[in-house]
Amino acid sequence: MTIVAQQARAITVLYAEDNDNDFELTRLGFKQARLAIDLRHVEDGEECLAYLRREGQYATAPRPDLLLLDINMPKKNGFEVLKAIASDPNLCDLPVVILTTSRADEDIAAMYKLRCSSYVTKPVSFEKFAAVIRSITDYWFSVVELPSGSKPSSGARKTPIE
Repeated sequence: MTIVAQQARAITVLYAEDNDNDFELTRLGFKQARLAIDLRHVEDGEECLAYLRREGQYATAPRPDLLLLDINMPKKNGFEVLKAIASDPNLCDLPVVILTTSRADEDIAAMYKLRCSSYVTKPVSFEKFAAVIRSITDYWFSVVELPSGSKPSSGARKTPIE
């Protein structure tokens, strides 16, 4: 009998971010983290919710294992998106990491009241930004126990994103 090794699936991360430079830094940071990441990108809050609800062009999109959410986005901001996620029984268990430039105490408190999983401010330098992304991936995909089907097998840890 031949046993066929099943290829580990990539980790799906959705990043809701309207700044293309920040998205590119995140993509490069994930690449340095050396994980098989299927990094998806939406540019505003309405598009984020459409993706998560699998509406329109996102009807066949995979459910993300993690959502990185910026606060300041057009159409719907991060507060509105997180409030919608928290009130949706199909989405309320999705881990949401706020990844933003805001260090305002009121923003941090408001996001935690809306039940974000963690709040991370974006560093200015690429080296520090890449270190933050590595920390996020190490924590969410090596340390934290996620629901079955969300956490990739250990084989996914060695393949970088393209």
